[in-house]
Amino acid sequence: MKPVALQLINSFEQGGSERQALQLSRLLHDSGRFDLQVACLSVDGPLKAEIEQLGLAELPSYPLTAFYDFNAFRQLRRCVNYLRALKVDVLHTHDFYTNVFGMFAGALARVPVRIASRRETIGMRSRLQLRLQAFAYSLSHQIVANCQTVRRQLIAEGQCGDKIAVIYNGLDVHQLELAASDNRWTLMGSLNLPPALQNRPIVTMVANMRLEIKDHSMFIRAAHHVLKEIPAAVFLLAGEGELLSRVRAESEAAGIGQSLFFLGRCEKLAQLLAVSDVCVLTSRSEGFSNAILEYMAAGRPVVATDVGGAREAVLEGETGYVVPAGDDQMMAERIVLLLRDPEKARNMGQTGRVFVEENFSCESQLRKTEGLYEKLLGRKGNVLTDGYS
Repeated sequence: MKPVALQLINSFEQGGSERQALQLSRLLHDSGRFDLQVACLSVDGPLKAEIEQLGLAELPSYPLTAFYDFNAFRQLRRCVNYLRALKVDVLHTHDFYTNVFGMFAGALARVPVRIASRRETIGMRSRLQLRLQAFAYSLSHQIVANCQTVRRQLIAEGQCGDKIAVIYNGLDVHQLELAASDNRWTLMGSLNLPPALQNRPIVTMVANMRLEIKDHSMFIRAAHHVLKEIPAAVFLLAGEGELLSRVRAESEAAGIGQSLFFLGRCEKLAQLLAVSDVCVLTSRSEGFSNAILEYMAAGRPVVATDVGGAREAVLEGETGYVVPAGDDQMMAERIVLLLRDPEKARNMGQTGRVFVEENFSCESQLRKTEGLYEKLLGRKGNVLTDGYS
């Protein structure tokens, strides 16, 4: 029988962790080396349809309102019973909430292999949350970090380096390919953008509007500086969330409302990146940005803040530029440089695409993940030495 590998996902919202967890689930399903199962804390979100396409027998959910109330105890008991009944061999969690809930449930159920994940560095968790997550890590057999920077942060927090495996986010570059017949005019129309913009330089950022650390304010300040040098520049923001109204208000106050377009949830990423000339990331904190890989895979030069694993993807002066977090002036200068030198921008974009294909493929992510599962199962005597036996 195949070992049972269960992926515990927070929700099906359009977040980087959720998308990576779903992608890994699909890769494991298609590979067939493990009996893939998926569970979640919340079934909400537009990405749910992707997991339903896998045709899994069930999708159990364990909705939480807090970690410390009666509902949490009830959901924990349900999850423990499910893990035992399914005889899960590998439990893999993917973010703070699933780490805490899943590692505790997995330990109680005596799941033989328990793998937590870390996709962020600093600035996102309170001290209490960090202590809670450290306890969750103590219940795991391995922690997967999505870049070397995150690994170093874990070590700084007291985790043993031997317990941390680095597996980079994987990206299917083919999802960003377009038909040869697609031109900028038709792409603009598919994005509901005015055709008049097709001959103007476009700067794009894809980032959810739920987290303050994405620092949309820096994007607006940088756009303001760029427009002083290149008045024809256009700025696109793709993403949804409760910060939208505030970001709109900031753009109007900065006087760039006529040059900034809000696209909402990004459902046509390939088309969006195809019409973009430069793509940016303004985060104050990250783990390893999926957006950066997507920009590069689409052949676009990147200007990103120096956070998380940005320097592990963006090769300074070769695939883009890295600037200090919060330095909107330097970001604007780099954007202007690229917009004024389209050939340089194209060369950087082409170099970036090759770099992503060689270093951040889905095949590499799957190979390393399956290898980790098999290594840990081997240590457990092919599953059952300290598990359900």
